[in-house]
Amino acid sequence: MILGKVVGDVWSTKKKEEVNALRFLFVQPFGKNLTLKEELIVAADEIGAGIGETVIVTQGAPAMQAFKRDNLLPIDAVVIGIVDSMEMPE
Repeated sequence: MILGKVVGDVWSTKKKEEVNALRFLFVQPFGKNLTLKEELIVAADEIGAGIGETVIVTQGAPAMQAFKRDNLLPIDAVVIGIVDSMEMPE
């Protein structure tokens, strides 16, 4: 899992039927010392994360299984939580 910041929405009017009802977001992952990396991840979101929020994202096989569906979904990243607060000891 990774922590990241939602930095935008991804709109797609044509997509596979299996993911038709899903919303997609641009998520910028955090690196060391919670500095944002330059890369972006496109993550599916069913929990309603918004731009500017810090989220928990799972990737790979767990992402495909994150939704309770009969078949695995063809996705690589899913928002599984919105972070309320973080604390790291120094």
